[in-house]
Amino acid sequence: MKYLKDFLNANADSEIFSLLECDSDELEILRHLTKSYINGVSSISVFDLLNAVFSPKDFEHLDKISKLKNLIDAGYLTQNFSFFKENKPKLSKLSMLYSEVELSEPFLVLLEEGKSINLMPVSEPYNDHLEYLKDQFLKIELYQKRLNNHSQNSISKLESKIQKIENIVENRLKISKIPLACEQIFKDNALSPKEQIIFLALLKEEYSGEFEALRDLNTLVSLVSKDEMERMKSRSLLEEGSNLLENGLIDYDEVLNAFGSVSRSFFINEDILQLIMHPQNSKKSKKLKLETLVKESEIFELIEPSSDLNDVVLNAGTKELLDNILKQGDKKVLNRLNSWGFKKAKSAMVKVIFYGSPGTGKTMSALSLAKSLKKQVLSFDCSKILSKYVGESEQNVRKIFDTYKEICTKSKSEPVLLLNEADQFLSTRVDASSGSDKMHNQMQNIFLEQIEKFEGVLIATTNFMQSLDHAFSRRFDYKIEFKKPDFKARLEIWQKVIPQNASFEESFSLEELAKYELSGAQIMLTLKNTALKVACSDNGIFTMREFENEIKRELNSAFGEDKRVGLL
Repeated sequence: MKYLKDFLNANADSEIFSLLECDSDELEILRHLTKSYINGVSSISVFDLLNAVFSPKDFEHLDKISKLKNLIDAGYLTQNFSFFKENKPKLSKLSMLYSEVELSEPFLVLLEEGKSINLMPVSEPYNDHLEYLKDQFLKIELYQKRLNNHSQNSISKLESKIQKIENIVENRLKISKIPLACEQIFKDNALSPKEQIIFLALLKEEYSGEFEALRDLNTLVSLVSKDEMERMKSRSLLEEGSNLLENGLIDYDEVLNAFGSVSRSFFINEDILQLIMHPQNSKKSKKLKLETLVKESEIFELIEPSSDLNDVVLNAGTKELLDNILKQGDKKVLNRLNSWGFKKAKSAMVKVIFYGSPGTGKTMSALSLAKSLKKQVLSFDCSKILSKYVGESEQNVRKIFDTYKEICTKSKSEPVLLLNEADQFLSTRVDASSGSDKMHNQMQNIFLEQIEKFEGVLIATTNFMQSLDHAFSRRFDYKIEFKKPDFKARLEIWQKVIPQNASFEESFSLEELAKYELSGAQIMLTLKNTALKVACSDNGIFTMREFENEIKRELNSAFGEDKRVGLL
């Protein structure tokens, strides 16, 4: 108990005083409380404490309330409210007079052992998101203490602790192997350090579920600001069009405060909150809900793309156009377009036609684009649209888009709408000389109307661009042609799809196979048929002859080629 005795006897040479780093008034408060503690009184009212330690003459003791606040913020004291009073933080210092304080456990350990309890997190990998949030919430508590502190010395200490925690969190993230939803949100939305603090402060409120201290606009702005000038600049972080609001991370309610004026109370949006609190269940439940809705609709096929654009062999021009579409999903690009008035959306909105010969990769590219946009695909077979009953085909067109909107709303997702083989929708309208022509034109008019109003990513594929109605051409943002691959592209496709662990004869040459003018789909079909034959053979070795036989069979049986047919 050497340090305890040194402290009570005010032994100035003891190292206990260098550990405490308190001024003379704060030391007197702590010494009085310590004496009361060893005499059997663990807590004391602030009013009685200040009157006992400082002179009540001319109310001088009221100036020392800030000293108590510093000791609470430093972790040496804990504040207890009356059992009959509402246990919530007060904004005024005077309200502390009717609360009680007592020595904290860390302070008692310091007096007993001469060393402080290390409350800083340890530098080891995060095992789950709760460990990560614990560190981040500790940092937010320090920001709160800095906000409520007016002693420059205490503020400097708090900022030093904040920096230490930030360094520890950064190091722990570097060595952690688990995905953390918060960090992914920060990255995806390019949040600045101040925006991250605001987001974490609101998240701490969601987890605590008790106080509303950190939801107020002015409180959040002050939390990330050090002076009045900085506060004025920081208000833009929570104004309309700000990153946090525009990206749908947070929202606010307008409430009537205690002073009779309307203020904003901020909160984290429910989808984002579920993503953080239940990182595994959120994605899984959303996927299951989407699958159920699609199954109930009975008109769409739900596709989970397995390859992205990096897996598709495309010519340079096509690749550039698809990359431009992909960039529309970038938050920075969206924010710029929104600010210029071109778009008002939180995700990519684009309508595209993929056209070209069969087997050139239109559908595969559509699925790969969706994968790169991190979206699932709702595919519709346009051959199902026609009906023999009058007016039903037109109703079916509306049903495609109405059902798509309904699925998006209920599942809270935005899958890509893929209209495969949409030739009958896109072909030129004709003079209505018959009932079927009138039906066809009416169906196309409705389709034009729905395309005009569509919001999201829509991809239509067709083999016949020549017959495209000009009205459709104007309503699609991109018309991308898919040509048959040249030698270089065919060689790249062969290199991508050929099994690397298979056995080949010595004279085997991909360059020779690439000389045959096959489409991408034909290359895949040829490979599958050849692989089946080789798998059934005795030695299981791929030969040029097997491939060439399958290639010739494919070329001879392909539809759409210029072949002479007649009688001998």
